[in-house]
Amino acid sequence: MHAVLLDKAHHAIKEKLPERGNDHRLGFHLSPPVGWMNDPNGLVYFRGEYHVFYQHHPYSPQWGPMHWGHAKSHDLVHWEHLPIALAPSDPYDRDGCFSGSAVVVDDTLYLIYTGHVWLGSPRDDNHIQQVQCLASSTDGITFTKHGVIIDAPPEPEIMHFRDPKVWKRGEQWWMALGARKGDDPQLLIYRSVDLYHWEYLSCALQGVRESDGYMWECPDLFELDGSDVFLYSPQGLKPSGYANWNKFQNSYRLGKLDDSGHFNPNAALHELDHGHDFYAAQTLLAPDGRRLLWAWMDMWDCPMPSQAQHWCGALSLPRELSLEGDRLRMRPARELTALRKSQHGLQIPVVESASRPLDVRGALLEIEIELDLAGSTAEHFGLALRCSEDQHERTLLYFDAMARRLVLDRQHSGAGVSGVRSVPISPEQTRIALRIFLDRSSIEVFVDDGAYTMTSRIYPRPDSLGISAFAVNGTGVFGDLEAWELTDLKI
Repeated sequence: MHAVLLDKAHHAIKEKLPERGNDHRLGFHLSPPVGWMNDPNGLVYFRGEYHVFYQHHPYSPQWGPMHWGHAKSHDLVHWEHLPIALAPSDPYDRDGCFSGSAVVVDDTLYLIYTGHVWLGSPRDDNHIQQVQCLASSTDGITFTKHGVIIDAPPEPEIMHFRDPKVWKRGEQWWMALGARKGDDPQLLIYRSVDLYHWEYLSCALQGVRESDGYMWECPDLFELDGSDVFLYSPQGLKPSGYANWNKFQNSYRLGKLDDSGHFNPNAALHELDHGHDFYAAQTLLAPDGRRLLWAWMDMWDCPMPSQAQHWCGALSLPRELSLEGDRLRMRPARELTALRKSQHGLQIPVVESASRPLDVRGALLEIEIELDLAGSTAEHFGLALRCSEDQHERTLLYFDAMARRLVLDRQHSGAGVSGVRSVPISPEQTRIALRIFLDRSSIEVFVDDGAYTMTSRIYPRPDSLGISAFAVNGTGVFGDLEAWELTDLKI
């Protein structure tokens, strides 16, 4: 049955491909050929290549019964779409093969995922069954299901119980699971010697609804620079000040995971990315020791104009993680410089309460520039990106001197989207270094060598390609701008 349903899904993709619209199609980000994409799953390095799996509904650009889409790359830049790896086909996963992870054992690739079943009709999140499942492949393409490996949560009050992240700790396999007990979130830990038989170790961390949300999705636990990092996606956090304004967040805490399976936090909760569209981040330990991260570059209940063109969803660019104090730093994977084509170098004159078009245009660009805070007097100054000729479409990235914040404003960024996000700039800081990646329907901003990032989807018209420097009520001083046109890989 599994093979039959995979063939059916592949046929549906082949039928829809000629109808796919490409106005917003990303040039160098991983997106589904057609249909829906959300969470990255199963990030793994197997036989000399990086493999990325993802939540996928091949039959429509709306969320539906989840399959596992699959792509691979030898260099983190050029991606090849592979056949769908998993389809919901059995009684334990008939309504979805939800998120999970991948590991390699003795040259065999294993997928560990959540099998999802709706128990009532119409579907209701309060009446579900979730179990953890195993599949394997010897060629990295065709997967055999081995059924359920954890058939019930440790307590009957737990119903939501998903997104297994598996890693090797010593001589044993460990698994982190997100759970919801009543309206409180939990991080659960299991342990195994063979991936097939698992013992429940402990509730590693218990949250409370009022301060921690009601569910911790897509947990990831890893060691980085001498600390353990608990990376997760809390649902139900309330906005507070400038924080938590997306429907759901992507967050992390530092601490120590002990041998009994308890996680002891020793630092505050932090948002991972401060843009509009970033969720369900997962990491991979690369062969050279780097910790790489991808996230879903969209957000629930947000406008998704590409659905009208038979596809929806994308993953962020791969990022390298490092730890400085109690904060994660994210930089673009170094391999991404291979995307660069022609280079433009510009000296931007001082801008006095005006907007100046710059001699660089494009939909696929990388830009590096510094904002000189000490030399500027403007209330706001920065860049307007993906501008239309009449300036009705534009995405603004600027320093707000009164709030001391760097602001990403997509109030006029094209079809459907809106909203403003920002990150703090300390009173002592005199310059802001920016590295910006523009794709046809996305912007990723790396601030001060990755101390902060802002990731958002934008949907300007294809001919909205201009860039301007601007200042409001005063002088804006800019460092030299370097820009590269980037290769359109048509992934």
